[in-house]
Amino acid sequence: MNYVWDFAILTKYSRLFWIGLGWTMAYTVGTIFLGTVIGLIVGLARLRRWRVIDWLLLAYIELFRCTPLLVQIIWFYYAFPVLIGVNIPAHIAAVTVLSLYGGAFYAEIVRGSIESVPRGQWDAARALGLKSWRMMRLVILPQALKPMLAPYVNQSVTQLKNTSLVSVIAVPDLVYNATLINADTYRPLEVYTIIALIYFAILFPATWLGRWLERGMTYDKA
Repeated sequence: MNYVWDFAILTKYSRLFWIGLGWTMAYTVGTIFLGTVIGLIVGLARLRRWRVIDWLLLAYIELFRCTPLLVQIIWFYYAFPVLIGVNIPAHIAAVTVLSLYGGAFYAEIVRGSIESVPRGQWDAARALGLKSWRMMRLVILPQALKPMLAPYVNQSVTQLKNTSLVSVIAVPDLVYNATLINADTYRPLEVYTIIALIYFAILFPATWLGRWLERGMTYDKA
């Protein structure tokens, strides 16, 4: 196969690449923020051990963690509007599903990190007479941040990669714009090579940061 590579033909489509990258980063930052808020609320609520509420929160977590994100996006965009009788814009569907999906993972990161704080720290905070919220804010959460950082960064890296799936509902991210460029140029190898390199340039430093944080996430048990 004598395929002749020609990246020069893509220069006139640079604006589409930049627009796609802008949307991808906007969805990534926005859904990481919303997912973090959801994860923090759900993770802290699960620590209270309210039986019925805990079951509901666990059902939410397992539902989003145990079903493919692509299926969730398609179902929420196409099937859910049929149930409620209201059309959902693609942007809202994408943000909602990505945030809830990320929130399910962040919730377990928050819960697991808080529970990893040595019990002696909890007992010491109670001995000082701290109320539950002050104990969590002043003693437990600061110590939970260290083991929380590495999995949090890794999940956020995954969140960036997951944004590529919103292209199936015509959200103009990098992948969707790549399909438009490919349809116009019929140069899939060049187009998707550029897309892969853009993702790599963003994700590699973030992945390296996650590894660096992971090396220092253990507690001093002494």
